[in-house]
Amino acid sequence: MSLSTDISEPVFADGRYHYPQPTAMPPISFGSLKLPTRFCLSPLAKYTNLSFRRVVRECGGLGMGTCDLVNARALLAGSHKSMALIRTCPEDTPFAVQIFGSEPKYMRDAVQYLESLPGIDAIDINMGCPVDHVTNNGAGARMMCSLQQTVSLVQTIVEAVSLPVTVKMRLGWDETQLTAPKFAREFEQVGIKAVAIHGRTRAQGFKGSVDLSGIRRVVEAVESIPVIGNGDIRSIPDAARMFERTGCTAISVGRGALANPWIFHQLQQWEECGSYDPPGNFNQRLDLVLQQFGYLEELDGPESALIAYRRTVHWYLKAMRVPAKLREGVQKSKTRSEFLAAMDAVREQGPIEGSRTGILPELQVPVPAGPVERW
Repeated sequence: MSLSTDISEPVFADGRYHYPQPTAMPPISFGSLKLPTRFCLSPLAKYTNLSFRRVVRECGGLGMGTCDLVNARALLAGSHKSMALIRTCPEDTPFAVQIFGSEPKYMRDAVQYLESLPGIDAIDINMGCPVDHVTNNGAGARMMCSLQQTVSLVQTIVEAVSLPVTVKMRLGWDETQLTAPKFAREFEQVGIKAVAIHGRTRAQGFKGSVDLSGIRRVVEAVESIPVIGNGDIRSIPDAARMFERTGCTAISVGRGALANPWIFHQLQQWEECGSYDPPGNFNQRLDLVLQQFGYLEELDGPESALIAYRRTVHWYLKAMRVPAKLREGVQKSKTRSEFLAAMDAVREQGPIEGSRTGILPELQVPVPAGPVERW
């Protein structure tokens, strides 16, 4: 995918943003699974649950939704947390479960169990998580340190199920071990259907800039499977830069979707016609907040929903430019009636910047800070 002009800033005119339309590309597939768009939702711990995926899908443009990473052992043990993570519904499709672990037997049994459940369209293997409680057990990004052992495990998983299997990884463990191109090449040979690559090493965490040349080397290492570029995509120009400078065939967005759940719809519009709508205004975001709470409430009841929603609603309200005192009132709500009353106060106040129906200032959701070991 290439652009007809140099990457610049979008132009706003006639109620839409205009940006050079990318060159048309064939539809993307993970094996026999055809995706409606090439724009995927990255798994984010505590955020990409079923309720969030549902509202993002309703905003439009999502090609593949993925849940938070699931521990293979815990899944087989039937843990409540793991079972909650893999929940889906007919509207939540295509849907992939991201699984992590380092023991072939448990990983094989876990993916076979997932295949037996309705509504799961693909399996994604986590090889990118940098946190200690995952890597200390040989999973996540630690898998990128052992080529033969990891390829063998991946082959075991691929051969155990008929669902398409994908991998998400980083560039490598650190700058001395940039192993992603070699792993991608080997994974393709054993049947992996797509590779998503975050353009940083494990040692980096989220520090520094995404290495687009590193992602390009992964693209160049494979023969035909899709490579999904990931990292620092918060806008259409960010996506254009990722496509043009890496040659990837799809992108995956994480925190950019928390700040702007309409980003996938914008990406689809941009690809189709070179222009796109602004993200939702204050009133539309308010509706989205209440809609997602309703989905959570359906699943777990109001008290559990309020606890689970605190992280996400914080970023929604910040994006809506809600005063801190009112945001605090929403987050501290302990009952459904308190939550709805707090949201009524938000509705009455309106944004402290911008208008209820106009374009709100952009918000960037920060990534985890400090050394990876302390996350």
